Amino acid sequence: MARLRLMWTGAALLLVVGCEKRSNKPDPTKGVVSGIVICADTAKPARFATVNLTPIPNPHSEPNDDPPLAPVATIQTGLDGRFRMEAVPPGEYYAFGTLGGYLDPMRGIDFGEISEKGSTIEQELSAVKQWKENLVSVKVAVRRVSEITIELRRAAEINGNVSFDDGSPAIGMHFQLFRKNPKKQWGSVGLPLFNNWAITSTSDSHGHYAVENLASGEYVVCAMMPIDSEDVAPRVCLGNVLRRKAASTIKVSEGEVARGADIVIPISGLRTVGGRVEAVEDGHALEHATVTLLFADDHEQSRKVSIDNEGSFRFEYVPEDSYILRVSGAKDGSEDEGKESLYSDKEMSLHVHSDLNDVNVMLTRVPVHAP
Repeated sequence: MARLRLMWTGAALLLVVGCEKRSNKPDPTKGVVSGIVICADTAKPARFATVNLTPIPNPHSEPNDDPPLAPVATIQTGLDGRFRMEAVPPGEYYAFGTLGGYLDPMRGIDFGEISEKGSTIEQELSAVKQWKENLVSVKVAVRRVSEITIELRRAAEINGNVSFDDGSPAIGMHFQLFRKNPKKQWGSVGLPLFNNWAITSTSDSHGHYAVENLASGEYVVCAMMPIDSEDVAPRVCLGNVLRRKAASTIKVSEGEVARGADIVIPISGLRTVGGRVEAVEDGHALEHATVTLLFADDHEQSRKVSIDNEGSFRFEYVPEDSYILRVSGAKDGSEDEGKESLYSDKEMSLHVHSDLNDVNVMLTRVPVHAP
């Protein structure tokens, strides 16, 4: 199987699919991992579950770009729930399984907590600590078969209906979930890959939705309009509110299905905010910058977008409110050609009570000092 790699840049993560392939044919220089996957709630075989093998973190290993719990090999179980993974290099590993409706580390691990860790090994150990109960350790030796049993625990599920305030179903909505951590802080659930959606579930033709594979806990659920990506899309949360901090919460236990998490999306009172990012010196449009819309009272992020190649940006369906518009990371030119210019960050207040389509942000070039 292709190996998955995550590139960590601060709190941002990008998924990269590498070219490494692992054969499932016998190899006399390697070992074998064999076993069975069982569903804990039924004591029956977990049919067509995915078994993942990831190296046990080594405190003395060199830093790398691999994410915590990145699988080096995966295989699917059969009708009997069994699997046999050939040609595994000798070493110590963790094995874990995934199957629809059962706990999944992609939705159970707090990636925000991991991203705050300074080093690779700290990130790996944090992930292992969070998912320890679902990991099975296995030692692989040359020409040896290591037999293991993996048990899958039933996950929680939240479902409901999402509609517009005129009564029509909201079809194709995406969802964003936040879970309260032990520190009583809210962390996002899942991992948005390639700046896309952390949770792939969408509402059906009747506006019904279900988000599965969740760990137990207290959640905020928000419906997001299917516009571009999670950063750009507007959201409406439980309680039919536009702010996460004002949302109602819902608690679920392991294996529980929480029903009736309904959301109504208002159609009126939504505005457009757009404009252009330019250089003060001559008014030319900048090539690269991130524009973030923050609520003015507490700086909670509302939306974020990159400017296009003409320096323009646009936010659609913005609720009427007071905001801070922040422009950061602005630059133009090419670093490879030695002609890159950097610009200072800037914030400005916006009071959105009607469409604002001509918000121009003028940035000052950062002086280049000789070494």
